[in-house]
Amino acid sequence: METGKEISTLRGHDNSVNAVAIAPDGQKAVSASDDKTLKLWDLETATEISTLTGHNHWVRGVAITPDGQKAVSASADHTLKLWDLHTAKEISTFTGESYIYCCAVSPDGLTIAAGESSGRVHFLRLEGGSENE
Repeated sequence: METGKEISTLRGHDNSVNAVAIAPDGQKAVSASDDKTLKLWDLETATEISTLTGHNHWVRGVAITPDGQKAVSASADHTLKLWDLHTAKEISTFTGESYIYCCAVSPDGLTIAAGESSGRVHFLRLEGGSENE
């Protein structure tokens, strides 16, 4: 930002990008799009690693857990999804009553917050520290 020079541009979504989250190590990013997908990017090479599919409407928000292992996505399909970034597979889904526009993960990685178009804010707890628990 200080120099005003662009480092790189990531291309791959077929529609507008609504949110981007950068992993804590700064090496990967996840983008959320109106094309109903999320994309995992390698920031060193500016290349797509994988596409996460499972939403059936716009994806409005994304957050990455502090350990960089999982992502959470918020969608207009009324769902909040938890993803494994190594396998690009959906781990679990929470369904709300209306569009879910945003999400965040607590610093300890165990609580997810999600904002709904109904005015509700949901707090969900991730049980255990790994997918095996």
